[in-house]
Amino acid sequence: MKLAADHGAAWRTGATSSVRADANARSIHPTASLEELRHAFGGPLPDAPEEGQGVIRHLIAAAEPGLVGNTDARFHAWVMGASHPVGVAADWLTSAWGQNPGIYQCSPAAATAEEVAAGWLLDLLDLPRTASVGFSTGATMAGFTCLAAARGEVLRRSGHDFADLGLAHAPPVTVFVAADTHASNLAAIRYLGIGNRDIVRIPTDGDGRMAVPELAQRMAGTEGPKIVLATAGQINTGAFDDFHALADLVREHDAWLHVDAAFGLWARAAPGRKHLADGLDRADSWSTDGHKWLQVPYDSGFAIVRDPEAHVRAMDITASYLTQSPDGGRNPTQFSPELSRRARGFAVWAVLRALGRQGVAEMIERHCAAAALLGDLLGGLSGVRVHNEVVLNQLVVSFHDGARGENLTAAMEERLNAGGRYFFRTAEWKGETVLRVSVISRETGEAEIRDLARCMEREWSDLQAARRQG
Repeated sequence: MKLAADHGAAWRTGATSSVRADANARSIHPTASLEELRHAFGGPLPDAPEEGQGVIRHLIAAAEPGLVGNTDARFHAWVMGASHPVGVAADWLTSAWGQNPGIYQCSPAAATAEEVAAGWLLDLLDLPRTASVGFSTGATMAGFTCLAAARGEVLRRSGHDFADLGLAHAPPVTVFVAADTHASNLAAIRYLGIGNRDIVRIPTDGDGRMAVPELAQRMAGTEGPKIVLATAGQINTGAFDDFHALADLVREHDAWLHVDAAFGLWARAAPGRKHLADGLDRADSWSTDGHKWLQVPYDSGFAIVRDPEAHVRAMDITASYLTQSPDGGRNPTQFSPELSRRARGFAVWAVLRALGRQGVAEMIERHCAAAALLGDLLGGLSGVRVHNEVVLNQLVVSFHDGARGENLTAAMEERLNAGGRYFFRTAEWKGETVLRVSVISRETGEAEIRDLARCMEREWSDLQAARRQG
């Protein structure tokens, strides 16, 4: 265990590594091919037990060349987060303690840590303090959990007992989503037994906000139980839906409003950004990640439901051997799909204490300011287009050869990634190839962003010169 702990700490600081000699020289891209990784991890299963130190050394040697530097301040490809060191330490203890927080009696400490952390989260995010919180693997399963509660409740309101009759005899549940909703939402809807025929895709504006008039028209023409799935922090642009308008519509139709807030929900923890999520607290449920902006180690997500009874009806697992006592505490299995799982509350509790209300707010404000700064710096470059209004931590950028009308974004991505210092990926947005820039690694700030802007300006100038010469 000491070898793993020592090496893990060294890896995070860049002090030692089989890949690099120091933090500045380290490539944050994998350096091994698939064939090399298969060779390093492969071979026949040993017949006899192996000595533990040797196994860990082998694991380190095999894994490091295939690791991605998503905890690095220069990782901008996806919205991932960077695993706060205090959370990592708490996560190591979680593994050592080996607790199963299925019910309170399995681990009073794990259940109580979740209970306290859940209360802190509701306070930090200024959501209804009586809401229930399920600790999940991430926002995908958090969304699944919330939508399961939604499905059961809208069916109950229509007179259908889902627990007794299931989907076989249920009226169709229609789910209204943005046309470019995150893929994980569509997966969660599919897991719940709702197919494409009952998913209504609503057009969005240039930043990805759902068109409320179109939604109102489609809801008015739809009979039966309804769920509206909104977004706080669009995955490309960081945009927020109009939650007051959506909440009014949902109340009119006795529907359920769920908000996919995988990272955007955390804007409510920052005084200067909270206005972006105005009205969001009027929703019925919210799904978010802990491993993104809160920087909790994987896996960590939160399913938050205004009506705890609807939450429990959807998730509760009961059996005669899962005994409860009147003086027992929280039973986590009532709020998430798993009976046996990791005690996720310890790391969440630890990171919330380590950051505190001010630390969370400072980090979010710093990341948003850094994204806005990058947008300003890039917006002044000829041939560079910032597609979105930078309100949060996300930019959508493209690079164009004006003379030839050619999109050179993919070529810029290749150049930025070539040195191993930065990690970017392209995406398709509104029919165009773009570079997504996410600012969410814990240490990223103004200095890193100014370095990135200088690098982008230099690479863009060199690329244009190479094109002219070619």
